[in-house]
Formats: sequence, C-alpha cells, structure tokens
Amino acid sequence: MRALFPGSFDPVTQGHQDVLRRAALLFDEVVVCVMFNANKTGRLPITERLDRLRAAAADLNNVTVDSHTGGLLVDYCRGAGIDVVVRGVRGVPDLDHEIPMARMNHELAGIETLFIPADPDLAHISSTLVTATSQQGRVPER
Repeated sequence: MRALFPGSFDPVTQGHQDVLRRAALLFDEVVVCVMFNANKTGRLPITERLDRLRAAAADLNNVTVDSHTGGLLVDYCRGAGIDVVVRGVRGVPDLDHEIPMARMNHELAGIETLFIPADPDLAHISSTLVTATSQQGRVPER
C-alpha cells in the first residue's frame, strides 16, 4: 500500500522526519511531497525543500520524494494511485485544521487520512518556529 505525506516542508523539521520514519514503517511506500499552499508564503525554494527531504529520507528505502504545485491533493493521489494520506498532528489545533480537509478528501476521492501524533519531545516544533529562530541568529534545526 502506498501513502502520501504532503506538506509545505518549509523547512523540513525533526517533527516531519519523525512522522516520515514512522509512516515508512506502516506502508510499503511513502511518497513525501512538497505541496503548494496558497495560505503560506514560501521561504525556501522548492528545489531546496526537495533536497532537504531527500537527505531526511536517505536511509528509508521505501520513501520517494516529489512535488506537486498545481492542483489539489486528490488530483495528485488519483494520478499516483495513492489512497492514504499521512498527516502529523501536534495537538487539537492541528486536528481542527486537518479533519475538515480529511473529510473533503474522502468525499471527493475516497482517500483515507491517517493521523500520526507528534512525538511529545517534538510537538512544540513547527516550520514557522524553526524559521523564526534561524532568523534571530540561532542555528536552524534540520
């Protein structure tokens, strides 16, 4: 079974890496895919995000890296023959955001969503926080 782990990955965090590793244990193949989010302003070029994802997945032989910047997530899933989307969630606010999307993906294309709860030691990390920290002169997390 193939699964899609979508996100903006701007930048890739330890939390993303944790969810990816855990998803790789559950599925035959996981496609980690940089998606376009109109509500977010991209800080890193997509090519750099892809390179960082490839580095994060280097030791995971059942993970492939891709991007999809035009169209809906369900369009990508239909074209790739993927029926499951993996989403990492840090807490209730993430679920409040993700559940309506999961319902819509299921209604539009029968796609199931598997929520993987964040490791408690990493739940405070977000791409926004990592970017803000790096802009203040601290070493960014990778």
